[in-house]
Amino acid sequence: MGDFFDNISRYPRYFITIILGIFFAFFEWIKPLFKNPLTAIAVVGIFIGGFVFLFFTLRAMLGLTTV
Repeated sequence: MGDFFDNISRYPRYFITIILGIFFAFFEWIKPLFKNPLTAIAVVGIFIGGFVFLFFTLRAMLGLTTV
């Protein structure tokens, strides 16, 4: 039974490792775009726009505000 709980305790660490790997790979792909100021502004604008869109969509879906 101890081996079972030892295996179960490894899953959160595995999950965090996978998520960090995805973020690092994504950042390495995006990093060259920050060398040009125009593309850097566009990338930041897309990130902010995506976050705002997600924020308002989830807020409306959860009924936190009246739309």
